[in-house]
Amino acid sequence: MAGEWQYTALKTISKLVCTLPYSTILSIGATLGPLYRLVGKKQVKRGLHNLMIGLSIDEKEADAILGRLFQNLGRSVMEILYMPNLTPEFIKEHIEMRGLEHLDAAMAEDKGVVILTAHVGNWEWMGAALAAHGYPSTTIVKKQPNAQFTRLLNEYREMVGLEVFARGGSEMRGAAQAMKAKKLLGFLADQDGWYTGVPVMFLGQDSSAVTGPASFAKKFKAPVVPVFASRKENGHIVHILPALHYKDTGDVEKDMFRLTEETVKITEAFIKEHPDEWLWFQHRWNTKIHEITDIEHKLQVREAVHEEQ
Repeated sequence: MAGEWQYTALKTISKLVCTLPYSTILSIGATLGPLYRLVGKKQVKRGLHNLMIGLSIDEKEADAILGRLFQNLGRSVMEILYMPNLTPEFIKEHIEMRGLEHLDAAMAEDKGVVILTAHVGNWEWMGAALAAHGYPSTTIVKKQPNAQFTRLLNEYREMVGLEVFARGGSEMRGAAQAMKAKKLLGFLADQDGWYTGVPVMFLGQDSSAVTGPASFAKKFKAPVVPVFASRKENGHIVHILPALHYKDTGDVEKDMFRLTEETVKITEAFIKEHPDEWLWFQHRWNTKIHEITDIEHKLQVREAVHEEQ
């Protein structure tokens, strides 16, 4: 198989990483992560630009945050390689769960639960923690640039109890079946919504927001529970916030916009609280607002919703 050697190499490195103490792999990651700045100059420039706009800070402050972000990313990469060690005992020791009562209340609605999350903290370990606590967890993921890394990552996701639906196939059918089975369905909803998105301001810039969480909430009358991860010393905190709901007023466009904007604002607020844990250099604002389909009408919907608030 083409690229099989890459998978074998990654698996071998992972096995070696798994022999080390957790504190050691965190130190290694924090040391190696900042080296990416040497080859990712475009990402650094983009990250600085977005940080300065999103947080209204100067370049010196933005650079300091970006430096800590690369340290955290290095830690996260090492932690992904360390995932075979994520036993229930390890998770209990290193991952603190806050707000489980909100998730339990949402599960009690018996309609499945849409999990709203983002590329903040170690979202892979967040999903593992939910699964380890007995919640039937599924997620929609996109393929990584390297097919063999995707293969390893999906293998580790399934190893810790996550059911994976990869984009580009029959993921929507699988996701719908997961909701019908009353499971958790995770969305990394901080990505660019492309031309099919809706116009929502995000961290100081016009953006196209994804409507996936709102669409599933509408279709299945399911609650949307925001869940984000952040780092603590020698581990992580999983923050589970109160559920959001699709409010059916009879005007679908307004109702969809209202819930989508609410998900964006909650995500934005968490990022501002943990700015050195979000991927500021991702192509979140790749789609320009004029490129969104039927933008004039969508802007009218946005204006109408804001006038009602």
